[in-house]
Amino acid sequence: MPSIGEALQWASERLAGGESPKLDARVMLQYVLACDTAYLLTWPERQLSPQQWQQYQTWLNQREQGEPVAYIVGEREFWSLSLSVSPATLIPRPDTEVLVELCLKKAKNHADTKIVDLGTGSGAIALALASELPLAQISASELREDALALAQHNAQKLGLEQVCFKQGSWFAPFMGERFDFILSNPPYIDTEDPHLVQGDVRFEPSSALTAEQHGLADIQEIIQQAPDYLKPGGWLMFEHGYDQKQAVQACLLAAGYSEVFTEQDYAGLDRVSGGRYVSNGERD
Repeated sequence: MPSIGEALQWASERLAGGESPKLDARVMLQYVLACDTAYLLTWPERQLSPQQWQQYQTWLNQREQGEPVAYIVGEREFWSLSLSVSPATLIPRPDTEVLVELCLKKAKNHADTKIVDLGTGSGAIALALASELPLAQISASELREDALALAQHNAQKLGLEQVCFKQGSWFAPFMGERFDFILSNPPYIDTEDPHLVQGDVRFEPSSALTAEQHGLADIQEIIQQAPDYLKPGGWLMFEHGYDQKQAVQACLLAAGYSEVFTEQDYAGLDRVSGGRYVSNGERD
């Protein structure tokens, strides 16, 4: 059987040409061995067992076929939380943490803050906020039953069961409710975008990725419906494509939102936009 160091070298060479061969090789081996990076670095001469070696080869074959590492190992970290993931949901990405940061900054730890996450998927946004705002009222909607079950599993696993998950499309489960913050990472990729046949997104659910009208259909629907579910002066904030800033800001302004803004992600790309909604009567 190969040693840890030999297995990592072999896997990195097999994955050469990918975006992150060494990182992928390391992450998969950590899960096979149930260890951390420090262990791999400290004990490179330790041999894998036959079962570990077989598992590692199987996972490497899956990765060579393009399957995302997160789906292979069944987990992805988001906001320092270890989330279970599956092909039923998008893989949580660091860029979405910008949306969490903005909400936390504006909520200012108010215990009575009421927040909803639309289309929660694995529950990443709602659970990240729950971990920081234990007294807030946090709800989340999800249309797909298998994705909703995964989000509920993550809440239980992380001990964040105060989040109220409901099945339904966008606002449908929350008739008559009002929120201080409405958040979402909706589908925003154009159905004809060539990137859909490249990389990890090939394996992610298209219903969570793409939207009609050049990727803006779901965003426009949320913008139009949100005023009926926002408290006076409440915030709507959502993730969008790097090239959609002008279009989404125009939609927000046309719908009567104020203090419209766009925030960049960690790569310096426009990623999150939003605004406050104050009715004409409240303005007067």
